[in-house]
Amino acid sequence: MAALEQRKLGGLTVPALGLGCMSMSGIYGQSDDETSIAVIRHALDRGESFLDTADVYGNGHNEELVARAIAGRRGEAILATKFGQKRSANAFAVDGTPAYVQSACEASLKRLGVDHIDLYYQHRVDPATPIEDTVGAMAKLVQQGKVRHLGLSEAAPDTIRRAHKVHPIAAVQTEYSLLYRVEAEATRRVTRELGIGFVAYSPLGRGFLTDAVKNVADAPARMMPRYSDQNFATNRALVDKIEAMAKAKGCTTGQLVLAWLLAQGDDVVPIPGTKRSARLDENLGALSVKLTPDDVTKIGAAIPPGAAAGSRYPEAAMGHVQR
Repeated sequence: MAALEQRKLGGLTVPALGLGCMSMSGIYGQSDDETSIAVIRHALDRGESFLDTADVYGNGHNEELVARAIAGRRGEAILATKFGQKRSANAFAVDGTPAYVQSACEASLKRLGVDHIDLYYQHRVDPATPIEDTVGAMAKLVQQGKVRHLGLSEAAPDTIRRAHKVHPIAAVQTEYSLLYRVEAEATRRVTRELGIGFVAYSPLGRGFLTDAVKNVADAPARMMPRYSDQNFATNRALVDKIEAMAKAKGCTTGQLVLAWLLAQGDDVVPIPGTKRSARLDENLGALSVKLTPDDVTKIGAAIPPGAAAGSRYPEAAMGHVQR
């Protein structure tokens, strides 16, 4: 089997496509641990070794699941996890204090069953703690050998600049897809300038940019505004255009969307999530979809920046996203 294309996130080399593991912890409906473990191991078998998790996914369950999946295969896996969002009752709190940085990392290492994390992100920026203090504490984890590279998730351009002055940031992770790309593309102007890699989460629009969602009942993330009754028809009409382009290209909608993202630059690494090996194989097929510059332009024009109806998250969650 041919090796997957590799890309750089700062000083970290990863496959051009990673695997988002969030949905394996009941985020989008029921999941089965044994099936999920088989998917992760299948990803490793295919060379899709860049695994993305977080301590808040399933309140630690996701990291423990990943640990079970990579047992005996740590050398094959590139582990990325995140800290900073804490669940309390039905709400999330954000904590970027230096003491919490250290304790959160120790807890993740224990759940993952490893002695180091390859890429450690601040999941959401804490508005009450200067980014210099948070990244300073993260840098100490590098000095301790517990973390190899640092990342930020959903951080504003100015925050990224300030953080990068404290310690090199290898990657910034933000939602990035044909549906939602205005904020991501603003962030990429800064990451490209600074030599920071860009990790695109929800690259398939939380399922909307696939062949699987034909009506609201098919939606894997119905709590998201994009799937609301008032927004669905508008967004579905946009996706219809991409479906037609995919058929003409002889690939699935998801493959075309991922190929478009990959064509945005070799600093972009999408991390589509799935709970099924067949879908993982389909996503990897995007690496074989060849797009001309004209194709890329036409696909981007089919869903212009800002055309999607509805915000990326519900209002309360958008409060934790730096803009």
